[in-house]
Amino acid sequence: MEGFIDTARPLPNLALRSLLTLGVLYGFLTLLLIIAVELGFISSLGALIFGLISAALQYLIAPWILDLTLRFLYRCRWVANEELPEHLRLFVEQVCANDGVRFPYFCVIDDGAPQAFTYGHSPRNARIVISRGTMTLLAPDELEAVVAHELGHVCHWDMVVMTIAQVVPLVSFSIYRAAMRMSDGDKKNRSASFVVAVGAYVVYIVSELAVLWFSRLREYYADQFAGERTNNPAALASALVKIGYGLAGGPDSASSKGQSGSQIEGVSNGALGALNIFDRKASLGLVVSTGGAATAGTANTERVKDALQWDLWNPWALYYEIQATHPLIAKRLERLGQQSIAFGQPPYLIFDREQPESYWDEFFVDLVVLLLPKIGVMVGLALLMALSFGAPFAVALLGFPLALFGAGALVKAAMQYRRGKASQASVASLLKEVKVSPVRTSFVVLSGKVIGRGVPGYIWSEDFVLQDETGIIFLDYRQPLPLWDFLFGVLRAGSYTGKPVEVSGWYRRAPVPYLEIATIRDMEQGVSRNCYTSYAKWLGALICLVAGVLLLVTGW
Repeated sequence: MEGFIDTARPLPNLALRSLLTLGVLYGFLTLLLIIAVELGFISSLGALIFGLISAALQYLIAPWILDLTLRFLYRCRWVANEELPEHLRLFVEQVCANDGVRFPYFCVIDDGAPQAFTYGHSPRNARIVISRGTMTLLAPDELEAVVAHELGHVCHWDMVVMTIAQVVPLVSFSIYRAAMRMSDGDKKNRSASFVVAVGAYVVYIVSELAVLWFSRLREYYADQFAGERTNNPAALASALVKIGYGLAGGPDSASSKGQSGSQIEGVSNGALGALNIFDRKASLGLVVSTGGAATAGTANTERVKDALQWDLWNPWALYYEIQATHPLIAKRLERLGQQSIAFGQPPYLIFDREQPESYWDEFFVDLVVLLLPKIGVMVGLALLMALSFGAPFAVALLGFPLALFGAGALVKAAMQYRRGKASQASVASLLKEVKVSPVRTSFVVLSGKVIGRGVPGYIWSEDFVLQDETGIIFLDYRQPLPLWDFLFGVLRAGSYTGKPVEVSGWYRRAPVPYLEIATIRDMEQGVSRNCYTSYAKWLGALICLVAGVLLLVTGW
């Protein structure tokens, strides 16, 4: 493809788009409530009260819960305006004065990982949370652009608008669950309850996807707001690349408008699920330098293009975007590039690489493998029903879904956890891989230093952040039991910070690049720790297969 920046296309009016979207969402909900009322499932007054209470609770309680979460579960502190970097304080004051909003409260997470999000009830009590890593990783103009993005959410009242939008799937799912319970109990109203349940679930799915699309749309507007207030869309584009793809400038890269920054110290995880700079599921940032110690300069162009390839070519990127609150970074860069052109400025990047092949064949293979255990269960249940039709039920027939589930799980584990000889890799080399997904993996070895926990500031995060000579990547520590993970995070994970390690594991992208740990070795102590999730999945699949076969053989 020759480049994804063509012309500067303005975004449509935000207020009009918001009203139309909310109108469609509440139209679906109103239709569902009318059907429920007509079928005698719920009174019109009860439907109205239920919706209003749900909306009010969502709006009122969520910010306080986040306040408590930050206070008790994260290493952070609320700072006075004067404690912010002077350039940032002056910038925020100017934006707030021009847009008529109150200076937001700022909370700083004491962690080297970059993170930024906003929440609150309204622009009058908005909170912006940034991490120490955000302020050290980004150049001053990039930091201002990220904060401007969060201010865009504040000025657009996104906290309120998204809460109102979320009511539709919330109410729909609640009605679905209530209708399913009634369809199981009351024989009189079973048919009506079933109709309401099906309608409610359809509305829930459609409205959930619509809310996610609406959230992605508002991210574009927040990006546009940042570009307008900074008069420098490229600054936000550069920040997105650093935090989202983990690509930062090194000694051989040009500095961002002549501004230098501090040494990079970490990565980000959007754990709180508020109005993040990235989707909460896709904000495990990683920072790749162009060689040597990373600085807050401009990322190497070719390495940015390496990272963009997966977003633009791999169908898994589109699969994940549909389920995400934020657009793909490549699409945000395209919009910001168009805005730069409209301002008479050069865009941050033009992607000029030709796609060498189609990746849809690998995608469909991966998708089938991912779903294979479920497919096995469905085929097994179909065989069970077919063979037991018109005959007494035989327990032995349960062996079909059990054995086919085990067979599918074995195939899935074989692809997800391929071992062989681990190849030595660097963070930079991994980003170039396009044929990688949650299923299709590479078994590699990385060496570097643990610079922090996976969730910045979280007191019992069990995951890690590793930095090698080329950059930084998220390490996923995963054991078969969640309690095992929790105890490791509380008792052991902190001791790895600052230590040189050698890690073997499976490199995945979903859509964030990360390494699922097989073994992590503390090079100072010479102690290795293993993760047993792969073994547990192999063993569980094998047990199901053998048990299913034995049930079929012995039962007949």
